[in-house]
Amino acid sequence: MLTALSIANIVLIERLDLEFEAGLGVLTGETGAGKSILLDALGLALGMRADTALVRQGADRAQVTASFAPPASGTALAALLADNDIALDPGEPLLIRRTLKADGGSRAFVNDQPCSAALLREVGGHLVEIHGQHDDRGLLAPAGHRALLDAYARADTGAVAAAHAAWRAAEERLAAARAAIAEATRDREWLEHCVAELRALAPQPGEEAELAEARAAMQKGERIAGDLGAIMEAFDGSAGGPALLRGAARRLDRLAGDHPLLAEALASLDRAIIDADEAETKLHEAARAMEYDPDRLEAAETRLFELRAMARKHGVQPDELAALTDDLAARLDAIEGGSAGLAKLEAAVAESAAAYTHAATALSDQRAKAAARLDAAVAGELAPLKLDAARFRTLVERLPAERWGADGIDRVEFLIATNPGAPFAPLAKIASGGELSRFILALKVALAEEGGADTIIFDEIDRGVGGAVASAIGERLARLAGAGKQLLAVTHSPQVAAKGAAHFVIAKSSEGTVTRTSVHALDEAGRREEIARMLSGAEVTEEARAQAERLLEVAA
Repeated sequence: MLTALSIANIVLIERLDLEFEAGLGVLTGETGAGKSILLDALGLALGMRADTALVRQGADRAQVTASFAPPASGTALAALLADNDIALDPGEPLLIRRTLKADGGSRAFVNDQPCSAALLREVGGHLVEIHGQHDDRGLLAPAGHRALLDAYARADTGAVAAAHAAWRAAEERLAAARAAIAEATRDREWLEHCVAELRALAPQPGEEAELAEARAAMQKGERIAGDLGAIMEAFDGSAGGPALLRGAARRLDRLAGDHPLLAEALASLDRAIIDADEAETKLHEAARAMEYDPDRLEAAETRLFELRAMARKHGVQPDELAALTDDLAARLDAIEGGSAGLAKLEAAVAESAAAYTHAATALSDQRAKAAARLDAAVAGELAPLKLDAARFRTLVERLPAERWGADGIDRVEFLIATNPGAPFAPLAKIASGGELSRFILALKVALAEEGGADTIIFDEIDRGVGGAVASAIGERLARLAGAGKQLLAVTHSPQVAAKGAAHFVIAKSSEGTVTRTSVHALDEAGRREEIARMLSGAEVTEEARAQAERLLEVAA
């Protein structure tokens, strides 16, 4: 709901601050006073085209700020703001600001966060509907008719959307499986060759490192074999170092008791024998580990080179060859078992398609029944609005299967025929300006609380009518405002003006060469005088004042 509007330097409006409440508010004034300027300013704030002609002469820029009641959580508007990272402070109004430079260029802000004009239009579409002589928004857009009918029918469209999503997901899984099998089938010979080659090689994780280590050890053994043999000869036989040490120890053992130093020497010799034995053991172990066997070395190198060559061929590391074997084998197996898998996926697609068709058909039937009720409700509103010969029809048309979607299987559009025997056609193509506004009012009254923005503006909906028809228009505007909507009506009809809960008068004044447009909220006395002016013209008579009093009493 629009709560406040601030305008600066828009055409004839130098500065204007207005506050609004729920219910029906009417705006009146002399022809040319500037009612259209007020709507143009609001339109600018809602994202309409930024025309530099709107900037007041002599000003470098214009600005419009509109304040709205915060949107309830869970609404489409709240979701739109959240998707665009626009914060909503609890209990704080939603502020929209638009600035327009005289030399071109405009900027838009939502809650003081910069936004694009496209986003501003989208946000504005959720906040306000403007219906007038050149209406191109709101109920004239067929794209929104289906949602309005669904709201009127109180239809649960979520089940259809979920069924459609499940159907599409099943189709995507089937398409992916078919593509994978087709790719595998094209590569079948290559896969068979690769799997056979890899299985023949039988690579094992970690095998390359073990082979490389063994090969390096044997290559070192080959290089140091001569030196190692000479060293080991010093340990072998009766002339070897360990044997000589043991002989010396036996002789020294017989003499050790003759002097303490001999005993110490014997202990050192015993330790030397132990170290020599340990060294000999290590030498033999090293010799065995680094034993150079040309056949073993060749076998290790051959295996190592085969592993590395196979890894290069497939663009993987040698340790990944075993996993690659399993992967290629699985792809090959998928070709054999693919038919059975496809059959299950095809059955899932058929099942989900049937579930979607069932849900969408039920929704379509619900729409058709709601369309008949809506047509009857609108028809009941047309005669009092001097549209007796007109007919209204809600078209619910089955779409071709390729156009079925999350919204169902129907195309919905509101159509009218203004004369007997004339064909039905879209609202905007047939109705004149005044007729169009009255059609929209009839439809809005029939739809009541179902869908649409909380703030609705009707621009001169009473053009070309008066008397009982104008009174009927006023009654319906008041009824629609009482259904939880905020309505603002620009009117020349005293019958409509009398129905307003709030009344604003728009006036134009001149001081020398400076012309200004102003807007004032009227009290009860001011309302009577303004409605009397609307009844009598330039000179307000007592009779007009009395008639205005009667209109206000009837409206109350």
